[in-house]
Amino acid sequence: MTVKNRSKICLMVSAAIMVIALVLTICGLGVNYGIDFSGGLSMEYTMGGTYNKADVEQILKDLNVGSFTLTEQGTDEVNIRIKDINQDDVQTLQASFEEALFAKYPSAARDGDVSYVGPVAGQTLLTNAFTSVLLAGALMLIYIAIRFDFNSGVAAVFGLLHDVLMMWAFMVLLRNVIQMNSSYIAAMLTIVGYSINNTIVIFDRIRENVRKMPSAPKVDVVNKSVRECLGRTINTTLTTLITIVTLYILGVDSIKEFALPIIIGIVSGVYSANMINGYVWAFLEEKKRARKLQPKKAKA
Repeated sequence: MTVKNRSKICLMVSAAIMVIALVLTICGLGVNYGIDFSGGLSMEYTMGGTYNKADVEQILKDLNVGSFTLTEQGTDEVNIRIKDINQDDVQTLQASFEEALFAKYPSAARDGDVSYVGPVAGQTLLTNAFTSVLLAGALMLIYIAIRFDFNSGVAAVFGLLHDVLMMWAFMVLLRNVIQMNSSYIAAMLTIVGYSINNTIVIFDRIRENVRKMPSAPKVDVVNKSVRECLGRTINTTLTTLITIVTLYILGVDSIKEFALPIIIGIVSGVYSANMINGYVWAFLEEKKRARKLQPKKAKA
């Protein structure tokens, strides 16, 4: 089995994951949007000491709050997120909750951080985020086309979209583990930069090897370039992953919402930069060369 065929298998694996995520989304099991996107109420309080999470949950149940997410931040902070609530009910619920909470925990701070996000604002945030990714992709295409060639730019942007879609797909597959909030947008934009950097390093080596191997098949050039960059790729990836995985294991829930998409994006970025992007470039270059040879054959 040739490397080119293996690159096709890699694309098929990625496509299968995306299709599964798409089917789940169509079936109503898509991304678990947090209140930053779906809208809702967020209340955060400093308890002034240790507290029992079950007590806070019971207060919410007594107030007939059906769906909520309660996360502990450190040893004395609690964050409550409630999705299904109208803006008109926010003040009433907040007053009733604080009355019960302060009666149970008198040392809790009275100046809790309470905020309400409307669904329209959340949708605008999501739209702006994906617009930013598309704009970044267009600008990167222009930059890489100028620095290398147009086919390199197309291959790099293809890999960029692959990584963004893989992050989305895993957010669907892991919907019971993590919610998508504004921290996901920060993670996605971080991965856009990280992924394109890996790709540019390999494309820079490809450009050097094209000069050394002008008559060699483009796939062979890519193979050689990926092997030469492999040590650098392994070192930088492991160094980054160790830090982010540690952050995910030891961090609070809000940190995990940022760290998990970063982990997925890093793995996907390394995967696409080494197993997909270069071979997309090789495919485009071979097609370009074939088109140039057709007029010559026609004249002959």
